Amino acid sequence: MWKLGRWSRGWAIGLMLLALAGCGGPPPEQAVRAQITAMQAAIDARDAGKVADLLAEDFVGNDGMDKRGARRMAAGIFLQYRNVTGRIGPVSVELRGDDDAIARFTVLATAGSGGLLPQDGQVFEVETGWHRDGSDWLLRSASWKPKL
Repeated sequence: MWKLGRWSRGWAIGLMLLALAGCGGPPPEQAVRAQITAMQAAIDARDAGKVADLLAEDFVGNDGMDKRGARRMAAGIFLQYRNVTGRIGPVSVELRGDDDAIARFTVLATAGSGGLLPQDGQVFEVETGWHRDGSDWLLRSASWKPKL
């Protein structure tokens, strides 16, 4: 069984990795918020492939995790835990020009085997870096640390 530390890294990465294409329509802040909202739905769908598809090629996470490592971690977590959930807290978005943004939020991440109560859980402070590539907003960086 994975300890919470390993699980938490993958979970946080998984939450931050999934994003929807920002069809060039909404303003940057709204597009970034939509990407973050979509992450929660993607984690619920347990799709590590979509996670990787939506990362920038130069993605960097905690401990130097790259795009390939993030996909492997997400896939491992989805295999290990039947019930993975994440609830995103309030999101603040700081625009840095027209094509870059920083989003900060908290995540309550839990995992379990399907029983009434989760086996593991943790609250994380998360900071994500986003970059617009054409009309798509991609996750370029992510860092997280336990809040408690």
